[in-house]
Amino acid sequence: MTGHIYRDVILEQHVRLFRGAMGAEFRFMDGNTRPHRANIVDECLQSEDITRMDWPAYSSNLNPIEHVWDMLGR
Repeated sequence: MTGHIYRDVILEQHVRLFRGAMGAEFRFMDGNTRPHRANIVDECLQSEDITRMDWPAYSSNLNPIEHVWDMLGR
């Protein structure tokens, strides 16, 4: 996935419409992958007045699959 595809498919077709339905208190959460942090994505979010939640760079405790891997490791 590229930043352009992420913007065109996810942000424009889904997030923007959902934000409109939720109102001004809407906060958007995405990961720290390169497509999510591309300049074109930042510009799109700013132009749509969408606030992004802060997300720690390495947040394994927030990722459910990490708990599964831990259990399998035991």
